[in-house]
Amino acid sequence: MQNNTIIPPVEIKAIVGLGNPGPAYSTTRHNIGFLVVDALADQNYGSWQTKQNMELCSINLGDHKIVLVKPMTYMNNSGEVLGYLKKQGITQENILVIHDELELPFGILKFRFDGSAKGHNGLKSIMAHGGSNFLRLRFGIDRPTNREDVPDYVLAKFRESSDTIAEKIEQACKFVTNFIQK
Repeated sequence: MQNNTIIPPVEIKAIVGLGNPGPAYSTTRHNIGFLVVDALADQNYGSWQTKQNMELCSINLGDHKIVLVKPMTYMNNSGEVLGYLKKQGITQENILVIHDELELPFGILKFRFDGSAKGHNGLKSIMAHGGSNFLRLRFGIDRPTNREDVPDYVLAKFRESSDTIAEKIEQACKFVTNFIQK
């Protein structure tokens, strides 16, 4: 785990895990955001409820009440959830987005505040709906080792063992929890 980014003081009120809905995508690299927020919900005895085009789960991390969000649109429309969150008094500056990151080796975690989408369509959608002023947790998924097409790679299942994936998801949960409770 790494965190060498300067992060302004923020109060996280919502964690948005990026992914695609449906069983065909549930264990793909592109769904690592969903997998992390699912694990946070399980660890904190949360239950998911469907609301409009998203699934929501309220949990407590220490003294902090957090809303977990899974957009039930496809990745390219993930930003649609921002309108609902804004109506709930949660601004973009209070959101942590967890997403897959091709530029990092598998399991490496890095925070980033602001900046570009680096080609990630879920981030592009969020930025189109509210700008880039939000915190992200970049979860490394590595790049394809051959000339495999990037869309095919991110929509494929992990090569790593299920135990290794579970361990990295657990590390991400601890990383997020420690950051919020600091």
